[in-house]
Amino acid sequence: MKENDAFHAKNILRAIGAGPDSGFDLAEGALAFAALDRPRVPLDHYTGHLGDLAVAAGANRSATPLSAEAAAGQLREVVVKEFGYAGDRLTYDDLQNANLMRVIDRRRGLPVALGILYIHIGRALGWTLNGLAFPGHFLIQLDFAGDRVILDPFNDGRTLGAGDLRQLIKTLAGTERELETSDYAAVSDREILLRLQNNIKFRHMQMRNGKAALITVENMLLIAPASPALWWEAGMLNAEIGNLHAATDALEEFMRLEESSENRHRAATLMQKLRSQLN
Repeated sequence: MKENDAFHAKNILRAIGAGPDSGFDLAEGALAFAALDRPRVPLDHYTGHLGDLAVAAGANRSATPLSAEAAAGQLREVVVKEFGYAGDRLTYDDLQNANLMRVIDRRRGLPVALGILYIHIGRALGWTLNGLAFPGHFLIQLDFAGDRVILDPFNDGRTLGAGDLRQLIKTLAGTERELETSDYAAVSDREILLRLQNNIKFRHMQMRNGKAALITVENMLLIAPASPALWWEAGMLNAEIGNLHAATDALEEFMRLEESSENRHRAATLMQKLRSQLN
């Protein structure tokens, strides 16, 4: 994107929504979401910075890494030491931490926002990096030379072993919780972007700002138009702020996409109630 144009940003997101779950430019998608929140700020600086990160990573490759751990070290060298990125521990819940433009400005962010930068750099080098489904704290998997490591982008990209993961899951989900294989399953790039936006939506809901939460959900639907869960949320949020026509439209789309007959019945009952309020 040469300029921060909301129409162009939405087109990028719609293209992601119409395409495969992975294989698109992940960082560009994150910047497109950021552009919708900051429609008057030119994007040239930010797209240029993404290029600078990739160039710096290439310049720092004095030799091909011999292991995944060494490759992870090269990523840390660029992200942490050269460009000064770190997790925002002081104002973790600040909405800026999930907006990639502001993350670039401040060099601080949430795990998933920082993780997108790590993935962007690694893929620019031709390496295989994926986000993981780990709950409550975004982690990255780096596959290299037949080896695999898991990185924590919020904590300076340090690598985590099985013991670290077990301790982290217990810290986040309770001492009775055990590490499961699903916790470190790879997720698609689309899911990474949705996870980024979920942080924004959740914070708006915490602040009881239904209109802002709805805008975030509508933006998420640009990249996931076939998500029943998002259409349900759109219906609930529209109903909450009094947009009853929009609420019923969203619930109709939910019913079209939802597989569970029980959930469809639930939506139909709610639609009937909402329509009775329109008469």
